[in-house]
Amino acid sequence: MKKSRKDKINQFLDIPKEIGSNVPKITIVGFEELLIENYKGIIEYEEFFVRISTHIGNISINGFELNLNEMTEDDILVTGKIESVDFEER
Repeated sequence: MKKSRKDKINQFLDIPKEIGSNVPKITIVGFEELLIENYKGIIEYEEFFVRISTHIGNISINGFELNLNEMTEDDILVTGKIESVDFEER
């Protein structure tokens, strides 16, 4: 796969891929926190199920007592008892 000019500049400047593009970065801390950086929006939210849209697909989070915390324009923190995370590519 050929690298674009933007990818080459980002690599040269040592800029992480998730900052230089719209690729989401997902950080899971234990079974109780999941941070998604570079998300687009919330598709569905229930206490037991959260579905979040990203630029490359959807992320589904299953669990109990799920809450959306610390939402910004780019980042969202899901807390609760997380049982599974599923990815759906566009």
